[in-house]
Amino acid sequence: MPKILQNYNPPLEPYLEILYEDSDLLVINKPSGLLSVPGRIEAHKDSVANRAIAHNPEARIVHRLDMETSGILLLALNKEAHRHIGLQFERRHTQKRYVARVYGAVEEDGGSIDQPLICDWPNRPRQMIDHENGKASLTHYTVLEREADATRISLRPVTGRSHQLRVHMQWLGHPILGDPLYASGSALEAAERLQLHAELLTIHHPSGGEKITFESAPNF
Repeated sequence: MPKILQNYNPPLEPYLEILYEDSDLLVINKPSGLLSVPGRIEAHKDSVANRAIAHNPEARIVHRLDMETSGILLLALNKEAHRHIGLQFERRHTQKRYVARVYGAVEEDGGSIDQPLICDWPNRPRQMIDHENGKASLTHYTVLEREADATRISLRPVTGRSHQLRVHMQWLGHPILGDPLYASGSALEAAERLQLHAELLTIHHPSGGEKITFESAPNF
């Protein structure tokens, strides 16, 4: 069992922070420390999925955020909406933007990281860069602010690989502050939680196709 789940104690307040809801969609602001979907054992059942079902029995997860990541998470409220939005994610018709605080001073004002990823199987859930067997993974980044010992950065993933932003920042030499899997020493100790937040998501509404954008500011 990953160490980060051995003492699973998700936040209870707010229990389910709803940003938007209609007959097709439920959009919530996920706190850091809460699983997107339930784990295998009873102690890990508390999750966005189960809290949303308690609010609306039709709610179904469409995509996920890492347990340590906070921010916008979208659920579908019927089968057609689930299929429609799922295809948008699969075909990369959505737009996603994250904000992070990373260790040290990022020299370039922006750039792209194109490094293929694969599961580091003996050390799962960790992922790693593998140029022979990894899946294509692309992240664009823009520096927002340089702090004394950290950099606030905007991240725009083109692909949606597991832990993509976390591994790409580590590869760049600037792990995300507070990352229990990919940061160590001062970078790990600099924050009590992973400093990564999903702040923007744009989709086409499943009823009518109109573009709709959801935003959530980070609390770090």
